[in-house]
Amino acid sequence: MEPLTLTTPALLFSAISLILLAYTNRFLTLAQLVRSLHAQYRQDPSHILYGQIDNLRKRIYLIKSMQIYGVGSLLLCVLSMFLIYIGENLAAEIIFGLGLVCLIISLSISIWEVNISVKALKLHISDLEKKK
Repeated sequence: MEPLTLTTPALLFSAISLILLAYTNRFLTLAQLVRSLHAQYRQDPSHILYGQIDNLRKRIYLIKSMQIYGVGSLLLCVLSMFLIYIGENLAAEIIFGLGLVCLIISLSISIWEVNISVKALKLHISDLEKKK
């Protein structure tokens, strides 16, 4: 195995930054939707609206977890670069590996959240399919 250089962890910076931006956009969109549904629920309490809000609550929790692991991955990449800089290559490789694991966890949670979103949309449009 070749020794880890500063460029290897640095390559992940742009990818992780874009992923975190996408996660933040998802979060902001869901937060706006929750506020809107909450206002509707206050005017006309309905179990359907409550179910939608509950689904969004789960998705927001997942997005928070995605963001935490994504930021952890970025932090560990920076720490890895610092360890390479000071000559602690073994520690840098271990920390970089942990950063990759955090990124894998973040992306896995993202897949889970997307699946929940797709199921919610299918449920939402199911009444249209029944009318055919």
